[in-house]
Amino acid sequence: MVSPTKASGSSTAIERVSGNPGRAGASVLRMPADNQDSSALIPTALPSAHKTIAVALTGASGMPYGLRLVECLLAAGCRVWLLYSQVAQIVARQEMDIALPARPEEVEAQLGARFKAAPGQLRVFGREEWFAPPASGSNPPDAMVVCPCTMGTLASIAAGLAGNLIERAADVVIKEGRKLILVPRETPFSALHLENMLRLARMGVVILPPNPGFYHHPKTVDDLVDFVVARILDQLAVPHALMARWGEAQAAADVIPAPSSHQ
Repeated sequence: MVSPTKASGSSTAIERVSGNPGRAGASVLRMPADNQDSSALIPTALPSAHKTIAVALTGASGMPYGLRLVECLLAAGCRVWLLYSQVAQIVARQEMDIALPARPEEVEAQLGARFKAAPGQLRVFGREEWFAPPASGSNPPDAMVVCPCTMGTLASIAAGLAGNLIERAADVVIKEGRKLILVPRETPFSALHLENMLRLARMGVVILPPNPGFYHHPKTVDDLVDFVVARILDQLAVPHALMARWGEAQAAADVIPAPSSHQ
């Protein structure tokens, strides 16, 4: 390990850590701690995304993926519209020991402070806020990710139902021709689950199971979470430095941002 350097325009320390076999040493930024600047996640050479991404958290296992995704999108400069179900509150407490309040404005304040969002960058909507922007095709997000996605939510989206804001927003994204990414819960899947996924895939929806690879030699659970989140960010065309690109020779260091959302 070499001495920490300073991020350009920030007092946040960036660690360079030695590479491991098969990763050709890429410079990786460690995610700042709670009292540091989240902008350290994004290399200074990469522009901010300037996109609006809707992220929906439902009651499936995989909450670390969803909250890490929100963290990375905010750090990349995206505007995030967050939707969450009641069961997602239970899963967040069970898997991450995080209490998501029932009131959207309290969640907005909580996560905005946790991830150091700029004013107005993170907006949180209740499941029946029908006047929220993502409920209408006149103001759709650039893309939407349901992560984690229950099989019930996936089935409702496949059937074109819109019984709550999450389902309605997904329906809007499909009809407006924007990208929709569904990150389903853990396996196994029944034939019905697979048929619903196939139906959605034929509509152009991206089905992205959270199956991490191991060719980057993960050392922690955080490494596995970041692998999946990196794949989601790639689908959204949002720059990130969560892991080295396959086949790219980069400067001799490994990049694994230390997440503040699931430590």
